[in-house]
Amino acid sequence: MTSLSALTLPDHTQLPESDGTFVQNWQEHPQSILLTDSIEPILEKLYPDSQYCIGQDLDIYWRLTDPPEKGATAPDWFYVPNVPLILNGKTRRSYVLWKEYVAPMIVIEFVSGDGTEERDQTPPSQGDVGKFWIYEQAIRVPYYAIYEVSKALVEVYHLVDNVYQLMQPNERGHYPIAPMGVELGIWQGVYQNADLPWLRWWDAQGNLLLMGHERADVERQRADVERHRADVERHRADVERQKREIIVEKLRSLTPEQLDALGIEPQILD
Repeated sequence: MTSLSALTLPDHTQLPESDGTFVQNWQEHPQSILLTDSIEPILEKLYPDSQYCIGQDLDIYWRLTDPPEKGATAPDWFYVPNVPLILNGKTRRSYVLWKEYVAPMIVIEFVSGDGTEERDQTPPSQGDVGKFWIYEQAIRVPYYAIYEVSKALVEVYHLVDNVYQLMQPNERGHYPIAPMGVELGIWQGVYQNADLPWLRWWDAQGNLLLMGHERADVERQRADVERHRADVERHRADVERQKREIIVEKLRSLTPEQLDALGIEPQILD
């Protein structure tokens, strides 16, 4: 009998990229992009060597099955620390736990139905395995978020002693994700021409983490303020120079005796 250690287990290049399911609602893709776009500057500071991976609707293989897709789950969004996006010169087609041994730090599911699927705790012994059970008991993801856009609601669970505990929001209505130094919460606003409740990040001080175009707008506004300040300083300098020139011209019209009476030496006017 061949031992498990002697087997060559498949990696991300040998496993299916998709289980054949389709995106279930329009908001999934822009929501994922928003989360990624706004968190990347934080992760780049945490990992200047780029040793982190973000998955968007990407399969996580957590057990070896036949067919392979039965052993995978595809979170709408997840983040894994201390692993590269590019593996052996190739962009990941999936995330394979038996090749990595590093669980995602956080997994986020966007609810399309009534949330039953995302909260399903069915273990393998009772039939089709539930997502909640997979993240809690199989992959052991430290933070699991379930986002229901129809209710403008997010639930965040924290793995404590191998069991998910429902987190309570802080005074800002956000959920601190301590290892990342950020908070997760709901933001009502316009993104991609849609005014909706969106799932977004804040820093630990409660400042909204901006998307790329928002950061660009802030930089443009800052540059405009700096240009205005420079223009004001130049105008002030011009006014002061003109004042000095007027005074000097008036003094030059005085006689040496008048200048002497004022305590001014004529040569300083040259």
